[in-house]
This record gives sequence, structure tokens and C-alpha cells, in this order.
Amino acid sequence: MQKQYPIGVLKQEIIKIYNSINQEIFGTGIKSQKIEISGDKVLIFATHKRIPALKILDESNRSLTASVDTLLMEANKKMLKEQLEQSLGLKVKLVLKDYDPITEYSGTVIVFEHHLE
Repeated sequence: MQKQYPIGVLKQEIIKIYNSINQEIFGTGIKSQKIEISGDKVLIFATHKRIPALKILDESNRSLTASVDTLLMEANKKMLKEQLEQSLGLKVKLVLKDYDPITEYSGTVIVFEHHLE
């Protein structure tokens, strides 16, 4: 049986987990975020602080930093799925994420097995 949370509490818990993973991976939390829940989906739009070393390398070797960005996003998605399931007891179908290094803006879609509302 899936746990039920009030939407406000669920949003807060998801953002706490999302931010703690960013702190663990990047050494800094997110600058701002907006979270929306619709049925079985959670949408997170966030502004991040670019890792200074990657920001410098972006200018001369974007293909390398694009590969690093992809690897970091994969780790982020895996950790997010695992921690959401462990901490909230909610089964996650998939996590999609994209990040734009120029604007430092990301979009994350989390699809759960069941409706959250």
C-alpha cells in the first residue's frame, strides 16, 4: 500500500530530498525552485549554481563538460529515485532531467506508480 501525504507536505519533502542530493553531488544547494504535482507526476524547475571548474571549461571544451553534465545528471536521477522511494515509501517509475549550463536552469519530471493527489 502506498503512503498518502498532504500535497503541501509532499512538496516540501521532495524538495528537501532534491536539494540534499544537489548538496551532496555539487557541494551547494539549489538557488530557487518551483514544484508542481499533477496526478502521478511531479515537475521541478530549479536554478542551480554552476560548478566553477565546469564553468571555466565550458568556454574551451564544451563537449567534455557536456559529457560530465550528462554523467552528473544520471547520478542525480538515480539518487533521487532511490531516496524518494526509501524516504517517502513511494514507488517511482522514472526520473527525467535536463540542465542548461548557460542559464543554470533545470527541469525534472518524476513519474510515480500511483497518483499523489
